[in-house]
Amino acid sequence: MFKAIAKGLSITFKHMLPGHSTTVQYPSVKLQVSDRFRGLHRLVPTQDREKCVACYLCPTVCPAKCITVESAENDKGEKYPKVYKIDLLRCIFCGYCVEACPVEALEMTGAYELANFKRDDFEFTKERLLK
Repeated sequence: MFKAIAKGLSITFKHMLPGHSTTVQYPSVKLQVSDRFRGLHRLVPTQDREKCVACYLCPTVCPAKCITVESAENDKGEKYPKVYKIDLLRCIFCGYCVEACPVEALEMTGAYELANFKRDDFEFTKERLLK
C-alpha cells in the first residue's frame, strides 16, 4: 500500500516541476494541432471557381445532416453548387464528408477557434468556406 501511495505522489510531484505542465497560456500561446486534426471545413478553390461538382455525396454521408447543397449548371454543362451551407451547430466534425468527396473539394483545416456571438454566424455559406 505504501508503495502505491509513493508511486502516485512521485507522479504528482514530477508534474509540478517546471517543463512538465500541460497547461498552455491560451490567448497568447496557441495550441499546436496535429495534421489529422478535424477543425473548420474549407472548400478548395480552383482558378475560376470552386472544385466542388455538386455530387451530393457529402450531405448524403453526413450523420448529422448539417450540409445543404443545391446544384446548378454553367454554360459548359458542368454542375456546380449554387448553394453550399454547413451548419456548425449541428456538425459533429466526423470528417465523413471529406472522405466521401470524389474530387477532394472539401477539407478540414486546423482552425479550432469557432466561438461566435450570434447563431447566424455558425452557418457557413459557400463564400465563407472558400476563404
